[in-house]
Amino acid sequence: MKVLFIGGTGNISVSVSKLAVSRGIDLYHLNRGRTGIAIEGVRTLTADITQPEQVQKALGSDYYDVVVNWIAFHESDIERDLALFRKRCGQYIFISSASAYQKPLNFPIITESTPLANPFWEYSRNKIACEERLMRAYREENFPATIVRPSHTYDKHVPIAVGNWASYALCKRMVEGKPVIVHGDGTSLWTLTHSEDFAKAFVGLLGHPQSIGESFHITSDFVLNWNQIYEQIGAALGVKPVLVHIPSDFIASVDPGAGPGLIGDKMYSVIFDNTKIKRFVPGYVATIPFHEGIRRTIAWYQAAPSRMEVSPEDDAQFERILSAYHVAAG
Repeated sequence: MKVLFIGGTGNISVSVSKLAVSRGIDLYHLNRGRTGIAIEGVRTLTADITQPEQVQKALGSDYYDVVVNWIAFHESDIERDLALFRKRCGQYIFISSASAYQKPLNFPIITESTPLANPFWEYSRNKIACEERLMRAYREENFPATIVRPSHTYDKHVPIAVGNWASYALCKRMVEGKPVIVHGDGTSLWTLTHSEDFAKAFVGLLGHPQSIGESFHITSDFVLNWNQIYEQIGAALGVKPVLVHIPSDFIASVDPGAGPGLIGDKMYSVIFDNTKIKRFVPGYVATIPFHEGIRRTIAWYQAAPSRMEVSPEDDAQFERILSAYHVAAG
């Protein structure tokens, strides 16, 4: 099976790429070649997906059994891909987001039939628009679209609700005994998925003829509250974290950049019903609980001192919110 990933070197797609190659898939990455990440067995086509002429030249006349776009965020990206890949692929998989699901939820268990609606986060609304355009292409012209909605999936990132999750800043604060922020009272429920678990289900959808025209979320079945998540990060570091609980609305008012992802996603409890993906990919089960996965993440950071360097702004974000809260609390 010949598969093209647009992107392919990101937080989730690296694990998927490695598993796909191990299963004998003839995998190509199309990207600008700037990340420096090389995956054995993957062939790279160098082009900027935003420059269709570059892409056409890189693709030549090749046909792909599956094309996966990991980096499409706007409806215009979908229009471009429709123009590029009509009659050039047997399946097109769009990476959407579980944040597209209804906020707030009318029912606490999320299935693929849960309505898509997020008035709080433009990112999610753009993903919804992409999905709607693809489904129209599927209905009107039989374009072979499949939609996948990851939720909070981690590997080399520390999954947190407030702060830069691609930074060691929260971990450094915990080790130094400094307070870290937990939104609300920390009891809302959240689902975290290790990228290697995600990959097992995702690779099962590649070239799956019955998955065309369908949408799936892929998550683990491990559900924790946010207090537990931060406590397990602390345990992986060998410390007891100092948690400060701050209302989500207050955090959003002090740090508008953090607001949409918090108010439009992480402040709500999310529990996913994974029946559908397990029906399409028999045997799929997530096997990496968070307490194990986060130890892997911390070990990756600690294996190289340069990875633990923290930018002043990442730490300042915590201090800015904490200071404003202490002032407001008197």
